[in-house]
Order: sequence, then C-alpha cells, then structure tokens
Amino acid sequence: QVHVVESGGGLAEAGGSMRLSCTVSGRTFGDVAVGWFRQAPGKEREFLAAIRWYSDSPYYGDSVKGRFTISRDLGKSTVFLQMNRLITEDTAVYYCASGATDQITLQDNYNAWGRGTQVTVSP
Repeated sequence: QVHVVESGGGLAEAGGSMRLSCTVSGRTFGDVAVGWFRQAPGKEREFLAAIRWYSDSPYYGDSVKGRFTISRDLGKSTVFLQMNRLITEDTAVYYCASGATDQITLQDNYNAWGRGTQVTVSP
C-alpha cells in the first residue's frame, strides 16, 4: 500500500554536494518517520537520518552529523537528504524507508523500502 521511491543519486567528487529525494505515496497512519540508510559492499546497512512527517524531530547518525541534513516537503510527500562535503567513504547504495513509529534509527522498525539509489564519490 505504501510506495517509496528514491532519486538523485549519481557521481560526485570529494568535497562536493548532492541532494537525494524520497517520495512516499499510499496510506500512512499517524506521525510515522521516514529514514535514510546506506549500505556499502561488505558492510552492514547503516542509519543516516530520519524525520517524522509532523513532529519534526530529526535524528542523525554519528558519521554524518554536521555534513548531512534531512528535511521534508509535506505538500509533495517528499523527504530530502542534503549531503555536503562528500568523502569517498560515502560511496554506497542509499535507501529510503517509511513507517517507523518508535526507535526510528532502527531499520527493523520500517516496513516500506525503496529500491535504492547508487551514490559514488570519486577522489
């Protein structure tokens, strides 16, 4: 019932910026959260940032604090991830997920996932 689509990935140079978008369609109930995660080859999926639709209580992973910013446009049902001062370690597949109600930094609490978008950062 819930459809999640990421966009905006691609190639960037170290030190550059990129903005990812996540559009959520379908039914949601209550003040659910939308989160961003990433997974690099050989590594576990990592929490990046999350925000609720209405209460505006953003959370950030330690590795991206000060560089990444999450925001949302309620009218467009879209969540953004602004990524600044990119480094090569940011190279990964980035996923958007929706539906968490509590402990919104934990991936198991999300029930609708996008297919992912590749972000590659060159030296």
